[in-house]
Amino acid sequence: MAILLEHRGKRPAIAPSAYVAPNAVICGDVVVGADSRVLFGAVITAEGGQVVTGERCIVMEHALIRGRAGHSTRLGDDVLVGPHAHVNGAVIGDAVFLATSASVFPGARIGARARVRINAVVHVNSVLPRGALVPIGWIALGDPAEIFSPERHEEYEPLLRQLDFPGTVFGITPEEWQEDGMSRVAPRYVELFGEHVDDGLLE
Repeated sequence: MAILLEHRGKRPAIAPSAYVAPNAVICGDVVVGADSRVLFGAVITAEGGQVVTGERCIVMEHALIRGRAGHSTRLGDDVLVGPHAHVNGAVIGDAVFLATSASVFPGARIGARARVRINAVVHVNSVLPRGALVPIGWIALGDPAEIFSPERHEEYEPLLRQLDFPGTVFGITPEEWQEDGMSRVAPRYVELFGEHVDDGLLE
């Protein structure tokens, strides 16, 4: 039986035709759509923002899908989230392919039929158009997204600053992040994730 948890008074809703592996975790305000499959070790958790998958979504082994305050997560129909991929506070269109270890950050939106390949990133508040491709290990930034190879760090760093990673993800200013970011972030995360101590295991 899957590990189903009530969190903040919210319980998962899983379609009768969906399959959730015995050691997958579904926590809080999560809706798993019809004929979807959540495989071994995957985690879908609502940390202050709802998570909804469409129909026929496949969430593969050890993937993480998180909804967060201010950024609910939505997966369209026929979406595949590959092993070890990470989707956090993002909206994913129909028939999107997220390959192994892809990362999609808060505020991102990915259009239908887009492909985000192995180890690729769609960064905060970035919008990937319908049918777009992010190659292996590359980074999508901006609205609409521009696709950068990893060695172009000096080019995309100013754009990343404009997209406000620290404000979007951690709720702090760029100056605070630069000065002593983790000393500000860690206590907030300790409090946020500490709320799981009151979670209830569901039958």
